[in-house]
Amino acid sequence: MSLEHQFQQEVDNEVITEIPAKVILFDDDWHTFDEVIEQLIKAIKCDIYTAEQLTMEVHTKGQAKVYEGDFEEALEVSKILEEIDLRTEIYL
Repeated sequence: MSLEHQFQQEVDNEVITEIPAKVILFDDDWHTFDEVIEQLIKAIKCDIYTAEQLTMEVHTKGQAKVYEGDFEEALEVSKILEEIDLRTEIYL
């Protein structure tokens, strides 16, 4: 197999597996702001300011899009947020 053919297969496989998705985080009445902020920093690897802004949006609007990108990463973000029983949904 030529190097060019192998590269094309790798590109084709990557295109197939990159499914766009977004993670929505929903408000609840039992987590503190600090708990949500800490978990957002862990899940999406953002700074504290971004986590605070997202937490405030969740609180005031009832939900917020906290991640948009590859489906595989969206699954990981959702899993981390749900470690402390935050409610999320993944949309394709």
